[in-house]
Amino acid sequence: MKKIFLSLIISLFCITAFAQNEDEGTNTKIGDNAPAFSFEIEKGKTVNISDYKGKLILINLFATWCPPCNTELPLAQKEIWDKHKADKNFAFFVFGREEGWDKLTPYKSKKEFTFPILPDLDRNIFSKFAKQSIPRNILIDENGKIIYQSIGYEDKEFKALVKLIDTKLKSISATK
Repeated sequence: MKKIFLSLIISLFCITAFAQNEDEGTNTKIGDNAPAFSFEIEKGKTVNISDYKGKLILINLFATWCPPCNTELPLAQKEIWDKHKADKNFAFFVFGREEGWDKLTPYKSKKEFTFPILPDLDRNIFSKFAKQSIPRNILIDENGKIIYQSIGYEDKEFKALVKLIDTKLKSISATK
């Protein structure tokens, strides 16, 4: 009887832990339409995410002080941006959670990143997708649907994202 009770307690704990990990403070899920928002694409110039409909859009949410973010972004530069920046069907936006141009511009320069690193000073964009945890990657297809989301940095998951981007861009190019 004790073994059955102990097994039930362990099972309940595992289910509860899995449910919490499954959510991870996320406000969106795969299959959802991407939320509407506007952002500064450069200092003083605002655009809407809907302006990029028809493109595969990768959104990365990060902070300059975040160690996993600082592991992931150089890989994003090399394995995603350098490979696809000239593709007219691709857009990549990195948003600095609670950080403005004053921090992001020198950070981008110091790290020698060439992709857009944009401010999200008041968490307006971050809050559309999440309640907590960075880094995050959200991939939005050409129809405006979320097709991929990740939380944190893990090498295996990042490789899966790179492969998905490569495959999806080939598919979009083939249909145009």
